[in-house]
Amino acid sequence: MEKKILIVAGEASGDIHAANLVGQLKKIHPKMHFFGLGGKNMLTAGVDIDFDLTSLAVVGFLEILKHYPLFKKIFTGTIERTRTEKPDAAILVDYPGFNLRLAGELKKMGIPVIYFISPQVWAWGRKRIKFIRDTIGLMLVLFKFEEDLYKKGKFNVKFVGHPLLDIVKPSTGREALFDSVGFKTNFTTISLLPGSREREINNHLPVMLQAAQRIYSQKKDTQFFICKASTVRREVFKEIIDRANVDFPYKILDEATYDGVNASELVIVASGTATLETAILNKPMVIIYKVSFLTWVLAKLLVKIPNIGLVNVVAGKQIVPELVQFGATAKNISKKSLKILGDKKIQENMHAQLYALKNTLGMPGAYRRAAEEISKFLG
Repeated sequence: MEKKILIVAGEASGDIHAANLVGQLKKIHPKMHFFGLGGKNMLTAGVDIDFDLTSLAVVGFLEILKHYPLFKKIFTGTIERTRTEKPDAAILVDYPGFNLRLAGELKKMGIPVIYFISPQVWAWGRKRIKFIRDTIGLMLVLFKFEEDLYKKGKFNVKFVGHPLLDIVKPSTGREALFDSVGFKTNFTTISLLPGSREREINNHLPVMLQAAQRIYSQKKDTQFFICKASTVRREVFKEIIDRANVDFPYKILDEATYDGVNASELVIVASGTATLETAILNKPMVIIYKVSFLTWVLAKLLVKIPNIGLVNVVAGKQIVPELVQFGATAKNISKKSLKILGDKKIQENMHAQLYALKNTLGMPGAYRRAAEEISKFLG
């Protein structure tokens, strides 16, 4: 009899990762049955979805508190179905606020837990490590430094490499893209990546547009891509852009971020996975991040690392500039951007360091390797 697996992912990126992992597992175990929480990609991959957690893309402590009753209801429902289904194992994908608590309950029920995409224990302090070691049967990590960290704690941990190496692939070249949007090939092109959640867009896009206006006022041969994720409504972008009353040349790229970044000389990007995607495409960048004041205060108390940009965290040092919270002003963003654009040595150094960073991410095939490790673990 083929195995039954509970699988849980809570954000748009996790939904993609989980769906691809399910696809690879089904190549090894064609009759394996999956149920749980996720989004449209997991549904398409054949997972029996109880609730679309990706529809609750919350950022910050206040938003989480506001949605707490719904999260509690979903959590309780998942526990109840798990007791009924009696799965052979659970695969938890990222989403640590929900999934670590769920892992504790699953452990009590005697269900083996596999965690794909580690909680960021290196950022939030290491007090969680003992709980994670006692709860998680197999930890699959995307970064080599995470494997080293967990091995010190005597975990069953495997480094599978980063799946972005399979995903980050432009669909068209620079000239074809410019022809399609009416951009000039002799202009400097900058991509703005404000985030994948509407709260992030509201926090980042206005100041990015102000910075772009400042850059354009000093460098008229500049054009801008404003990159929109599939998780964000186009009208959210349009409202903010209309209010900003900009006069620089721009195009909104809808679900074509890799094309825009690949065709740019510089990227102004919100902290998160997009910084790593930009690094894989080897593009100089300025990282920014802004959150609510309460979230910022709590993060300052809890976060234990000097850099927040994933590119800098993985590199172990600041290889691209970060402008966070009160430092993320239009003046500062434009100043950093113009400095990079105006100095070939800075650009060359950044290219070299980003290339070295990419080489630490492993080889393509992360989902396949993760599926193979899970298959071995399940026996």
